Amino acid sequence: MTAAVGYAAESGLPFRFALIRNHYVGRTFIEPSQSVRDFGVKLKLNTVRSLLEGKRVVLIDDSIVRGTTSRKIVRMIRSAGAKEVHMRISCPPTISPCYYGVDTPSKKQLIAANKSIDEIRDYIGADSLAYLSLEGLKKACGEGEKISYCSACYTGKYPTDIVDVDEILPAVARH
Repeated sequence: MTAAVGYAAESGLPFRFALIRNHYVGRTFIEPSQSVRDFGVKLKLNTVRSLLEGKRVVLIDDSIVRGTTSRKIVRMIRSAGAKEVHMRISCPPTISPCYYGVDTPSKKQLIAANKSIDEIRDYIGADSLAYLSLEGLKKACGEGEKISYCSACYTGKYPTDIVDVDEILPAVARH
């Protein structure tokens, strides 16, 4: 929401609530199966047709993980009558899993780790797609000499060594 308000203010475009979010549905990207994620998106978001019909829309989202949610949202907005859908993402492309608390999928499931921005745009069905740069994100978060954030999910460079769980599990006795 903050990114959308900021984008509207900087671009001079009006900010509108053309998608109404059900706050009782959590983050769909962490659900265990695709069918549950798809159902969650349908429950989570509803379009306001009167604000979308015949319009060129700039959709602001915080991230694209697998791309399936973004694809469904773009379809919903088009189904509500939007002429064009342009996506802007308020972080860099997520190319690596997080091992420090955010439940992101494996690298093979992260769309930005496996497709170019143009391929992602085509997959989600948007007219254009752009991400905030890592430098832009750091600036927006106020990162400087005294503040530093982990950016491993955007760079693939982790602040610690990553240990394979199989390497530290005790050996299983064989009979």
